[in-house]
Amino acid sequence: MSIREDQIVRELSHYIHEHPAETMSLMPVYDAARDHAQRGACLHGMRCPLVMTGAVVVDEHHRVLSLRHGGGFALAEAQPEPQDDSLSGAALRLLAEEVGIRDVWTEPGSEGPFLLDVSKARPEYGPRIRVGFRYLFRAHSGAVLPTMIETGTAAWVPVADIGITSVRDRLRGHLVGAA
Repeated sequence: MSIREDQIVRELSHYIHEHPAETMSLMPVYDAARDHAQRGACLHGMRCPLVMTGAVVVDEHHRVLSLRHGGGFALAEAQPEPQDDSLSGAALRLLAEEVGIRDVWTEPGSEGPFLLDVSKARPEYGPRIRVGFRYLFRAHSGAVLPTMIETGTAAWVPVADIGITSVRDRLRGHLVGAA
């Protein structure tokens, strides 16, 4: 089973309901996703939004799991693949493949997207916008294979060091005691 356009519309609807201040900025994305769901195909000449998904995993010390990327660390993000049955499942699949994370859970009431961020897609995707569905998960710091931390493939990073302002600000507002 793969992620269908109507699942994306549901996730967008849920997020807009939870974050009404972001409605105006997300309506073009919502309209494009709803158009895809109704038609069952893309008629936008590949100018439609590029859907990406990512897991924001926070440990008991309010640190965020980040993966080695270039010369530093970044939050994991990927396009959903055909075998994925949900956007949040795709995000967890990526982390399981990259760092072998296990025993991850969601907080009650936090099953929907934690944050949607919209930006210009990387040049290889053409003139598209990128819509990042980010899901918040919790895990103990030992949930990542120790060799991944030891080799520098992954790291637990303080919230203050997260380079994506929208993620850092949303985490600060969400986590009690986060620095």
